[in-house]
This record gives sequence, structure tokens and C-alpha cells, in this order.
Amino acid sequence: MTFLGRLIIGDTKSANQLWFTLALVIFLFFGCASQNSIPGTGIPPGNGESTREAPQQLGKSGSEAAPAAPPGDKSEEDSEKISDEFDDEMAAELDKEFAEKELDEVSDPFSGYNRSMTVFNDKLYTWVLDPAGRGLRFVLPEYSRRGIANFFDNLLYPLRLINNLLQAKFANSGEETLRFVTNTTIGVFGLWDPADKWFGLEAHDEDFGQTLGYWGVGPGPHIVLPFLGPSNLRDMFALVPDYYLDPAIYYIDSEKDQLALRVFKEVNKTSLHIGEYENLKRDALDLYPFLRDVYEQNRAKLILE
Repeated sequence: MTFLGRLIIGDTKSANQLWFTLALVIFLFFGCASQNSIPGTGIPPGNGESTREAPQQLGKSGSEAAPAAPPGDKSEEDSEKISDEFDDEMAAELDKEFAEKELDEVSDPFSGYNRSMTVFNDKLYTWVLDPAGRGLRFVLPEYSRRGIANFFDNLLYPLRLINNLLQAKFANSGEETLRFVTNTTIGVFGLWDPADKWFGLEAHDEDFGQTLGYWGVGPGPHIVLPFLGPSNLRDMFALVPDYYLDPAIYYIDSEKDQLALRVFKEVNKTSLHIGEYENLKRDALDLYPFLRDVYEQNRAKLILE
């Protein structure tokens, strides 16, 4: 008789064995299922993962999101990290800046005088030179004032030529010569600049101060000259040969007329750059050291070119 037949007929021993077996199987099935599922979800964890790691996985791919981190914690950590990085970068830049200043510190034994002269020149520009430049700009159109500036700049060809030669910049000397010939002929005595606009011949401005610096003469103490502005000991003495290389002085005998010509040239130059000095001053916390450093750095750059 089969096992099912015994159960139906009433074999008590076999029936008891069957019910015990079924109960054991049911108990094991539901017990194991409840232990291997995520509490409250019924979703089994992935292969090889423990039940503690499963909620993190659910937060990424399940229908219910994992508990969110307290608002602001992550952003605050990111902000602190960015702030630390910024502080480190700023500290490195400041260290570099201070190191460069220590290496290239400007000699300034006449700072008291220089400050007073800077105030004088600033007032002179504000009260005299700037109004005169604005007046000239009102009277003459820009092309006329620029033509005047080009004419006087073309006359300074000997100054540029000789100082380029003294610095062994022979290619620049040749280009300056081509510029002078082109602008004097095609440009009608230098009133405009076809050498640059048509032929791409660039100017190479050099003076005797740059020549001395090229051959290793240091700038010396910083000096602010009345009417002329920032300078240094080297560039101050270099004004003498530069003066005698200006052809205009050989055509104008009277010193009074020479002075009048220089004033007119300066006023005309100012009229072409209205507002630039004011913009420069706007960036200065302390005008004198700001102008001093700008001048010295610019001169050092020109010498290296």
C-alpha cells in the first residue's frame, strides 16, 4: 500500500510522520525567509552582501530611498574644504609675493622728499595739465592731435636708432630706419604711421636709461622729479644724452621756445590719454609707493625686452 493510501485509510503512525515532516518543512522555509530579507521590505540582499549593507544598496536602486543625511552637513564639509584650499593658495601666493619683494626691493632713501614731490606733481596734473589737455581735445579733433604726436615721435628717430645700436639690437635698428623713411615720405613728415598700418613695421622705443640698464647699470635710488614724475638715479642722468639726441633743440635756439614746445607736446600727449591717470590712481591705496613700484617694474621690463 502506498504512503497516501495509508494516510487515507487511517494509518496513524504514518500520518503522524507525514504531519511532522510537513510542519518541519514549513517552519524551516518561513524561518529562513524571514532571516535573509531586509526588514520591512522583503527584498533579499545581493550576493555576498550582509543585511547591514543592504539598506545602502536600496538607497541607490530600490523604490524606497535610504535615510537622507542631515541637510547642510555635506555642503558645510564642501565649503570648509574649498575654504581650506583657497587659504592654502592665498598663503602660497603671498609668500611668493613677499619673497619677490625682498629680492627686488626698491632703493628709496629719499622717500620723504619723493612723497612731497609726488603730491606736487599730482596737484600739477589735476589742476593744470589735465584741464589743458581737455581744452586742447575740445579745440582739435583726435586725428589732428594724433598727427602732431606722430610728427614729434618721428623726429626722435636718432634717439631710438643710436640706443638700439648701443644695445646691439641691429635688427631693431634696421626696422627703425625703414619706419623713419616710410613715415617721413609716405606718411608726410611723420604725420601718420603707414609703416605700422601698411607694412607692420613696429616701433622700438629705446632711451639711454634702457641702454645703461642693458649693460648692467643698476637703477640706483628712486627719485621723483618735479614736472617729470617718477625716475631713478640712472634714468635721471640718462636724460642728458637723450636731450641732445632730440633734433628739435637744434632747430629752436631760444630756451624759452624749447620749453614752450615741450609743454605743448606734453599737453597734446595728455589730451590723447584723458582719464588713464585717474584710473591708475583708483587702484592705489598709497599713491607714492604705487607709482614708484609701477615705474620701476615697467622700466625693468623694458630693459629685458
